[in-house]
Amino acid sequence: QVQLVESGGGLVQAGGSLNLSCAASGSIFTINVMAWYRQPPGDQRELIATITNGGYTHYRDSVKGRFTISRNNAKDTMFLQMNSLQPEDTAVYYCNAKSLITDTEDWGQGTQVIVSS
Repeated sequence: QVQLVESGGGLVQAGGSLNLSCAASGSIFTINVMAWYRQPPGDQRELIATITNGGYTHYRDSVKGRFTISRNNAKDTMFLQMNSLQPEDTAVYYCNAKSLITDTEDWGQGTQVIVSS
């Protein structure tokens, strides 16, 4: 099992930036793919960016060119650099880790991002 803890959320004005972090512990050697999801108020959770162990990344169209997902060399921390934030980016942001070996996924507790207009 993998434990995930997000940090870096907060309140920012439109056009501003935030950098979210996700610290992973436990059986991190089993992780194949990590991802950031978000859940806007009153809406469903949505996938916004993924990164594989090989460094391949994929983004939701609405965040392409504004958000950047990355991991450190030890692969125990994942980041989401968010630039040009807009009010529609307001959501709780969740870290996710998937293992193809164990066919499981783990979630963090979420971090709130509020973008004011």
